[in-house]
Amino acid sequence: MSLDAIDVTAGYGRGPHVLDRVTLSVAPGSVVGLTGPSGTGKTTLARVLALLDRPRSGTVTVDGVVATGTRFRAPRAVRGAVAMLFQSPRASTDPRHTLAAIIAEPGDVVGRRVDVLEAAERVGLTADLLGRRPHQVSDGQLQRACLARALVQAPRYLVCDEATAMLDAATTASLVRLVLAEAAGGLGVLLISHDTELVGACCTSVVDFAPAAGTVGAAAQAGTTAQATGERTRG
Repeated sequence: MSLDAIDVTAGYGRGPHVLDRVTLSVAPGSVVGLTGPSGTGKTTLARVLALLDRPRSGTVTVDGVVATGTRFRAPRAVRGAVAMLFQSPRASTDPRHTLAAIIAEPGDVVGRRVDVLEAAERVGLTADLLGRRPHQVSDGQLQRACLARALVQAPRYLVCDEATAMLDAATTASLVRLVLAEAAGGLGVLLISHDTELVGACCTSVVDFAPAAGTVGAAAQAGTTAQATGERTRG
């Protein structure tokens, strides 16, 4: 039981590979940290694992089921199993929607009623904020709404792509506590961040994508085999 990228090669358009034969695994209840300089393919891997983009080669599996498509073309057994929390909450929400509408989006897509108030309370949002639009709330409040939207999807895995990069230290700590609480309940988490202290403090294991020989940075340029390296497990 895990979310796995197995020998994944990926890129954009006709450009060079951003990832070359990368393997990474996230187990239920674990918090796997992914660090590395910009341009080493962290976001590309996040999008592939979240079933948003198709790899050029290799395999993504969700609890042993091969994801043969992306988004709504993914097999029914894995559709919705992986949610993603993006770096910019403003870029990933419709400015015309209220926070309540943003949280309810997964339910709207599948025709299922969402208890928006319960979902908001789960991430520490108060009811008075639900009628506001993105420009009327802080980045932290909006990112909480995005987290609630992701959790409403009832995922088994959550990919956080620099989800705290635009937040202050106090808001970052609060959001991370929410994510860790979900992991304690069995949610598998991939936490991508440039903040090595944050990753080291809260992750059960850490994978470093460093631009050295045999790693993703080199793979993008030289086409060499690239495995997720530098994994370390905290005691």
